[in-house]
Amino acid sequence: MNKSIKSAQGGFTLIELIVVIVILGILAATALPRFTNLSGDARLASLNAAKGALAATAAMTHGRHLLTPNAIQNVEGASVSMDMNSGYPAIVNAAGTQATDGLMQAAGLSTDYTVYTVGAATDKRPVVATGSIAIVPNSFKDSATAVKCYVTYTPATAVNTAPTLAVVGSVNDCQ
Repeated sequence: MNKSIKSAQGGFTLIELIVVIVILGILAATALPRFTNLSGDARLASLNAAKGALAATAAMTHGRHLLTPNAIQNVEGASVSMDMNSGYPAIVNAAGTQATDGLMQAAGLSTDYTVYTVGAATDKRPVVATGSIAIVPNSFKDSATAVKCYVTYTPATAVNTAPTLAVVGSVNDCQ
């Protein structure tokens, strides 16, 4: 007995392919807005990381200062000026000059961030209060974003009181 074998066609029809492409297009159009504005989230995360690095460096240098009280602590190849009263990093050294380079280098932030010292806000610079510094990523320094998206560092004012660190700005401010 001779049986004929039907050959089955493989693949999709043109209509099936078009339906799949339309469905993928609709999904992409609804999902795309959720992923387009991630720059603000990334910048805010960067600032929180910088804040954490500064807090860790301040705690580490304070611990070293408690063991060996010196006006300068050498950490990670950097010379960090210390406030001899509080035992935490200072932003002005004993000679009265700016002393943030060592702190920024010890925290690993010296090449990617810019330090702003006391001054009024402009359209490209954050306001910085007396006795504090503002730290802005180099990716948007001297821009309108720098005015509203930065980290502040205020040195400790009392014995064994940690410095005050704060991230200024929100996801929308850091766009």
